[in-house]
Amino acid sequence: MIYKLVMKNIILISFLLLSLNAYSQKKAKNSERVKKQETFVKGNRKETALVYINQIDSLIRISYERGLFNGNVLVSKNNEVVYQKSFGFTDETRQTALNDKSIFNIGSIAKEFNAVAVMILVERGLVNLNDTIAKFDLGLPKWSEKVTIKQLLNYASGIPSIEPALPKNDEEAWQILKNFDSLLFEPGTNYSYNNSNVFLQRRIIEKLTGVSYQEFVSKNIIGPLKMTNSVFDPKFGYKNRTSCYDMDNVRCQELNFISGWLWVDINDMYKWIEAMNSNRLISKESFQTLLNNPYAKNEGGSLGRYLEKEELQRHNGVSYKFESIFLNDFKNDITIILLSNNLNRVWDLGYTIHNLMLGKAYEIPKKSIYQAIRKEAHNDIDKAMEKYNLLKEKCETTYSFENPSELNKLGYELLRDQKIESAIKIFSLNINRFKNLPNPYDSRGEAYFTKKAYLLSRNDYLKVLELDSTNQNAKNMLLKIDELLKN
Repeated sequence: MIYKLVMKNIILISFLLLSLNAYSQKKAKNSERVKKQETFVKGNRKETALVYINQIDSLIRISYERGLFNGNVLVSKNNEVVYQKSFGFTDETRQTALNDKSIFNIGSIAKEFNAVAVMILVERGLVNLNDTIAKFDLGLPKWSEKVTIKQLLNYASGIPSIEPALPKNDEEAWQILKNFDSLLFEPGTNYSYNNSNVFLQRRIIEKLTGVSYQEFVSKNIIGPLKMTNSVFDPKFGYKNRTSCYDMDNVRCQELNFISGWLWVDINDMYKWIEAMNSNRLISKESFQTLLNNPYAKNEGGSLGRYLEKEELQRHNGVSYKFESIFLNDFKNDITIILLSNNLNRVWDLGYTIHNLMLGKAYEIPKKSIYQAIRKEAHNDIDKAMEKYNLLKEKCETTYSFENPSELNKLGYELLRDQKIESAIKIFSLNINRFKNLPNPYDSRGEAYFTKKAYLLSRNDYLKVLELDSTNQNAKNMLLKIDELLKN
């Protein structure tokens, strides 16, 4: 009897162990990495992560279904990933689904790596932030004697921009830089966000270390952080590489430009942010130096924009139709990352997730009125206007009619395509909707100027100043128009 009882218990325990193992294996196969039982503590109040997970998932899923997002999302709280998921496809064929190994062009966010590399060299005593770039014998004009490393890092050098459409490689970029005979402004007195500063940072790193920029970053950043899926300047066809495409599912053109752009997957992006937060690569003091731009407090520096009051670091990057953003909230220990290869509403979604995590009111993004009438606007502007009015009458709460940038974006797209009359109609439609905002008048003023309808352009710029007396662009355009009218 005792023997049978013991055997029965052994069989029962074995069955339970097998069941638990099967459950664990099934759970491990879940590629969405959603942690449902994580508990947050906020003051004396506990909140379960399940609430946030469901809300975030609903937000991003609906945004994807509305054509407002295609990409990867990661959210962490208290140094724990609480939500991670992929939505959409790797390229315009829409055949291969994105996953957490998909690598993206992160645009300007990649500039963080050269800035941190410079600070690593500062901490090693190889360079001083107050050193002028003339010290490195780069063969630059005399203005290099006035520009410091610190000014390069904060886009306060005054060096004119290397435009992406001009140099196809580093050698051509060098020639352009060496032919700049003067600066835009006295170093340290103003701000100009451009790639000349980035290019020179990378070349100075090479001069100091004797190895390529890519090699230095690989050895001193990528390797130590085990960013195993990150790669510099990958070509089409590289494993896990995404391609950007537009809303018509057409692959966007990617130009050759200066080298040194690191592509990352979302896990490696998170490793990078965590390393900065925990001072694994540079000291807290060096991190603060890069966060704060002493020359332009309200502008971004090497690590994006630091909003001191909120204790929030925000960095976004756009390259072709790639768009990325991360919000690094030091005060609430929240990190939000979105990587996309289909330029759309990444910025808005990042902030919406942040509001959601803080328990603030938030809205699920509405369908884009820009996308809804875009094709008609290019083919028949009158049909596009009819469709706009019909949707406004029937579906006003579903579409983003309250966002002036929707029509503004469409107007500029038409203007770039030399469809000036169509652009003017769209800008006018925007003015009718937002009569008290200066920007719609500014946009139509530019379209009239392009058409050489200078008096109409002048009227719009005067209206801009009536609504915003500090608008410098309107002041500059009025001077230009008055000069043209004299002749």
